[in-house]
Amino acid sequence: MDFSASDSHPEVRAAIRAICAGFGDVYWRRKDKEGTFPEDFYRAIADGGWLGIATPEEYGGAGLGMSGALAMLQTIAECGGGMNGGTSVKINIFGLNPVIKYGNDEQRSRIIPAIIGGKAKTCFAITEPNVGLNTTQITTRAVREGDRYVVSGAKTWISTAQEADYMLLLARTTPADQVSKPADGLSLFLTPLDRKYVEVREIDRMGRCAVDANQMFFDALPVPVTDRLGEEGKGMRYVFDSMNPERMVVAAEAVGIGRAALRKAARYANERIVFGRPIGQNQGVQHPLAHCLMELEAANLMATKAAELYDRGESCGLEANAAKYLAGEAGYRACETAVLTLGGNGFAKEFDVERYLRDIMVARIAPITSQLIASYVAERALGLPKSY
Repeated sequence: MDFSASDSHPEVRAAIRAICAGFGDVYWRRKDKEGTFPEDFYRAIADGGWLGIATPEEYGGAGLGMSGALAMLQTIAECGGGMNGGTSVKINIFGLNPVIKYGNDEQRSRIIPAIIGGKAKTCFAITEPNVGLNTTQITTRAVREGDRYVVSGAKTWISTAQEADYMLLLARTTPADQVSKPADGLSLFLTPLDRKYVEVREIDRMGRCAVDANQMFFDALPVPVTDRLGEEGKGMRYVFDSMNPERMVVAAEAVGIGRAALRKAARYANERIVFGRPIGQNQGVQHPLAHCLMELEAANLMATKAAELYDRGESCGLEANAAKYLAGEAGYRACETAVLTLGGNGFAKEFDVERYLRDIMVARIAPITSQLIASYVAERALGLPKSY
């Protein structure tokens, strides 16, 4: 790892900062309040060619891998976009990995240019209401009928489904009681989101309100066999190729949000005069902010390591999970400390840190909880018995 700079891809960060300069805190505050998709921001990122940052050059992308993607998404979050900014574009980055790796030439040529060119949006339809993180137990069925599958079931917490033209859909093609392993019998599809057969209901939530999260209900959705990625029944292992990148991306966003919160808090602590001196002169204010900065930078190094391992084709599960955990916790403490530093003003929307605090909760919950990460690390790194 190159430690000569605190952050990788400075040229990417500079270019993204230039775009984000037109979409500051006032813009994101308004979008969050309205609950409307940031289409103009999404379009600026797409028109700049950044949706393909991690896509290999042979498929029309920039070929900068996950390390480049992390630099981009962290900068978006750090410039005030938070989870709203990142979520509006990130599915086009890590969500394409199964298509690139397991799709056929026809699927790649049909889908990848449209998505990275900003001509089509997609969503990741995996999580189900009664399953949660136990993905092998999903019950949405895809029953084959000749040259198509018919899909029925439900999904929940699916981001960008209001906007999506396509969806990466994981469904059971072989009943769970007919497979030898729980992860078998699941197939992955990249197919149009046909709203004649799919009802999409938005979930009202506390934060990240500019980008929708939804319940989805499938009623005999026809899916052509040609929309299946790879072999039938092996979709779960294909999804794994997006899980580690998603953890890294969330870690990068969490660090970015934490940095944005600390920047606001430090400026306020320098300018706010109480008892004849700036409050930032008091160690009771200084030390918590300093501790948060150190934690964020340590988490950032773990995320960078995970991305570099992934880009080299090496195992990175431990690092990706650890990065997501460390960054989620560090980002939360940074945002909470920023709110407390501003005191009553931290509770006011015009100072933005309350929005950062609402946003950062996503990084502690999704795509995997802190408790399951701890269990994973205990089992894989410490050799302890499986607890779930």
